[in-house]
Parts: sequence; structure tokens; C-alpha cells
Amino acid sequence: MALVRQSAESLLADALADRLHTMLADKARIQFEAGVGNGEVRSWRNSLPAFLTDLVDAGLGHVEVLLEHKLPHSPMRVDVVVCGQNPKHGRPSYVLVELKQWSKAEPYGEDLVQIEHYTQPVLHPVVQVRQYCEYLVDSTPALAEQPDSVHGLAYLHNAREAGVWRISQYAVDEFGELYTLDSKSRLVDRLRALLDSDSATRDGARQAADEFLGMRHAPSKPLLAAAAKEIQEREQFVLLDQQRVAYRLVTMAVEKARASRTQTVVIVLGGPGSGKSIIALSLLGELARQGREVFHATGSSSFTNTMRKHAGRRNPRVQKMFKYFNNFIEAEQRGLHVLICDEAHRIRETSLNRYSRREARERARRQIEELIDAAWVPVFLLDENQTVRPGEMGSRVEIEAAAKAVGCEVEVVELGGQFRCGGSEFFDAWVAKLLGIKGKPTPWSKLVTRTDDEFVVRSAESPREMESWLLDQQEKKGGTARIAAGYCWKWSDPVTKDGTKVLVPDVQIGDWHRPWNVKPEKRVPDAPAAHFWASDERGFGQVGCIYTAQGFEYDWAGVIFGNDFVWREDHWESRRKYSHDPAVKKADELHFNRLVRNTYKVLLTRGMRGVCVYSEDQETQDHLRSMTG
Repeated sequence: MALVRQSAESLLADALADRLHTMLADKARIQFEAGVGNGEVRSWRNSLPAFLTDLVDAGLGHVEVLLEHKLPHSPMRVDVVVCGQNPKHGRPSYVLVELKQWSKAEPYGEDLVQIEHYTQPVLHPVVQVRQYCEYLVDSTPALAEQPDSVHGLAYLHNAREAGVWRISQYAVDEFGELYTLDSKSRLVDRLRALLDSDSATRDGARQAADEFLGMRHAPSKPLLAAAAKEIQEREQFVLLDQQRVAYRLVTMAVEKARASRTQTVVIVLGGPGSGKSIIALSLLGELARQGREVFHATGSSSFTNTMRKHAGRRNPRVQKMFKYFNNFIEAEQRGLHVLICDEAHRIRETSLNRYSRREARERARRQIEELIDAAWVPVFLLDENQTVRPGEMGSRVEIEAAAKAVGCEVEVVELGGQFRCGGSEFFDAWVAKLLGIKGKPTPWSKLVTRTDDEFVVRSAESPREMESWLLDQQEKKGGTARIAAGYCWKWSDPVTKDGTKVLVPDVQIGDWHRPWNVKPEKRVPDAPAAHFWASDERGFGQVGCIYTAQGFEYDWAGVIFGNDFVWREDHWESRRKYSHDPAVKKADELHFNRLVRNTYKVLLTRGMRGVCVYSEDQETQDHLRSMTG
């Protein structure tokens, strides 16, 4: 989908009349959820006339041009896609162009460059356009069959070679080349080599653009092969009992869909550590090996980025198979064989957000419906007691009802067992009793048996004692440890101290104070990005919040109960005034209580070998002490 499609000569006329940028802005307000900022409008006004002039001067005024083309199943947009015919063989030819107004740029190590007046380094433009080309080919089977039809170039139309010569030395290939103001003649020659300059090919250019915009999008066979190799050769998963049942139900549903064109929804229910994500990765690897069109999706930025980092760390292309729930708003109906929705309790009512325009809201559907429609076999893996934000509505009832409403068959698997918390069959039950989710609180010592004493449960009398105990466990028994807490302290942006960004120690209890983990989209030296707080050893020393801890595990878990959830005589009380979570505070009383309770359930069940608890409220601390004995 592009904002504007016209011939190069027609677009140049609009640009020279100083109206092209306003046309794009008007289209963006209709098509894009959040519209665009003034900076992007200025870049259109400055960059597009320069490139379109070069295109027309090359004798290519007849080619079709797509401006701000949105990549499939992604929020990313390509500045320009030029559609025409290859002068050698007459087949369609597509040139992706990334435009930059920079006049000066310096390398910043590996794939980054530093731009004057930019506060942070940015991706090298050749890498940027190369990734767009690779992504497009990997996501479009028709292009994967003829990848030589796709080409990429970055054009720094204001830059002289002297200002960017060091970044222009970057390795180039068919998917990524760099041109500047000084190399404009070479750019023109390159465009003529890729696109037929004979105006008689105007109809061919239009047809090429029609075909490009009409192509179906799904993982290509080369990408699926890469994913199968990456996931299955690196991870050897052993599926047990109901895990294997869930796996087989999905593969059988895929066969059934192929044989009888029947759409089946598979719902997999399981508590923390029951193996939901192992099932998801096993399915992703096996289905990719079979050449099935499959994606993995979640609603969690931290979880998705960690999956990308670890499951696809040796192949960046594989990382693109890990999506978000809101990437399927405009997905082709049943365009995939399988869509694996992990952490499906985080499904939201809609894929819209507060920036969404009226037009987008008018045509919006429920997010569950979008996900079900995207594949022949949508798979939902969820824990109904891990809903921690207002608007999260992934549940068996909701998914089953939505599936049956559109005539889908439904298979449900309930996973048993506890594979996270030391394999302890008692710990999950103890947590449910402790928090009043199921049954009455019971001391750990009365619930555990002699044969189940490997998992450690204890309380600390202060956060400092908790931290010391966790470090001691790491040193003596090995493994990883983290401290997480209820969202009861403000979360400040990093501040600059002595010229360096540092975290603010917002979590303060007595003379003990530690910072929250790094905010998403913020960078702080010597601290992991929010996505990797749970997996990067530098995460210890920062306090994790629910949004960075959910979906992950570590060996030793420290959990600080804040004043938003306290024990009073014989019951728990949720107290809104102590919460610093802006989203949760807006929930009604019933949902607020449930969300806070679920938050502590998630935090308590992150540890694989042991947990240590503490509350800053004295009555609650006394209760926790009595329950951990």
C-alpha cells in the first residue's frame, strides 16, 4: 500500500507546483493511524523534487512511482518504489529508494552513522534500504522467485563526496547502493540500467506497478528454510504429554485445511512455565521446514525483541518472522497457513491506539477477528491469569466465541505441569493460594513435601537483604537473578550527569534505592535495553517492572510488593492511589483489583529455582513471612 501512485513526470509536476508534500500529508491523515509529523512533510518537500527531477532527466518520466509504500505486516515505509521494465529482458523491475537530506555523515561503528544535530546514531542508509529489499523479497513469494527484479539504493541528494566519503565506502550489492550529489550522473546511469527508458514501455510500467501492488504476502520458501535451519538446529525441544498433544493438533489442523479447506482455531491454555513458548518455537521450526507459510506474533515488545534476538540471532532475516498482533490489521484473509499467537492473553480489543484517525477507527475490527482471519490455522497460547493491563482480553471464552462466530472449528488443549519453577508442582498452587486467586493462603512448609524441596521460597526483611541473598545464590549455585517490583514508584527518564546518560534511582525504600530498568526506546551506557533486561547480565542492579519481566524467566527471583497490594487482617486490598501505572489506574475497581493481583502472580512465577519476597508495608511483610516459612 502506497500513499500516492503516479508516473514520475506527473509527480514532478506536482512537486514543482509545491503541492506534492501537502497531497502526501492529506493521504497520510486518511491511511496512517498516526498521520505524520512536520519533519517528515519537510523531508518530502525537500527530497522528492530532487529525486523526481533526476528520474525524469534520465528519460524515465513514464515509469510508475509509489511514494511511502508500507511494507507487508510491518509499520515501516519505503520512501520511493519505482516500477518499470528491465531494458535487457523486459520483465518487471522494482527499485526501492531511501532518500536522505544529510550533507554530512560519519561512521559510528558497524551499521550505524552519526549525523550532525542528531542526538543518537542512526542506521546506515545502505543497510536501511538493503533490509527493506530483503524483507520485501522474504515476505513476497512472487518476488522470491525472481529476486533479481528488486534493487535498492540510498540517495543523499544534498551530500558532497567530501562530507560522506567514509560512509560511502560501505559494502554495496544489488539491494544496497549509495549515491550523492557528486555521483548523480552514475545514479542516472544506474536507473537507466534497471528501468527501460523507452516511453513505449509506459503500459508495461503500469502493469508492473499493478502486479507489485497485487502481490500476496507471506513468508517465502527461502525464508522458511532459513528459519527451520536456525530454530531446529540450534534448539532441540522435547515436548511432553499435553505439549505434544497441542503440537500434533496444530499439524493435523494444517493437513485438514489443505485437504478440505477447513479453518481451525487451536487454543492452548497453560500456566507459567508450562511450555507454551516451547510449543510455539517447535511449531515455527517444523512448519517452516515443511515450507508452510507461518509467522509468530505476540503483543509484547520485550518478548518479541528477545525472541528475535535469540531465535534468529545468526540470521537477521529470521528475526522478521516474529511479529506483533497489530501487524495484521490489513492482512490477506487466510493468507497464511499458520499464525502462532504467543502470550495471547495480551490480545487487545482493537489494534488501534490513541493516535488513530477517525477514518481508521471507522473501518477497525476487533484484534481477535484480525488474527483469526489471517490464517487457516490460528494458534493462541495463553495464561488467563497473566492479563495485567486494561484492554487486554485474550481469554478462552473470547477467542472461542470469535472463532465460532465465523464458522471455525475449535480445538482446546490444557497444559498441565510446571516446567519453570524448579518443576515444582506445588509452587504455582502456593502462589494462587497466597494471592487469593484459588483457595486460602497456605504456608509453603505445609504445602511442600520432602521430595519437592529443590525450589526455594523465602522472605527477606529488607530489599538490601533480598539483593544480598540473590547475589549469594548466583555465586554459590549459579544462574541468573533479578529483582522486580509492583509499579509503585515513578519511572523517570534518564538524566545527563557529567556528560553521560544515567538512570534515576526511583525505587526507594529507606536508604536502599535502585533505578527501574531502562525505558523502551531509551539508551543508557552499560545498561541493557528494556527488551533484554531479563536476559542481559547487566539487568541486575535495576528493578524490573511487569512489562519487562512478563514472558521471561531467570533462576532466582526477587519480588518487592508495593503499597498498591497489601494484606489487611484476612484479605488482600488493592490501593489505586499507590499505583504509578497510568494505564492500570484508569481501570474500574473490579478490573483494577484483578490486574494488580495478576501483576504479582506474574512476578512471583518468573524464577526457575527460587523466589524471595518482601513488602514495604509492615502488615503485609508479616503475612509474607508467615507464608514462606
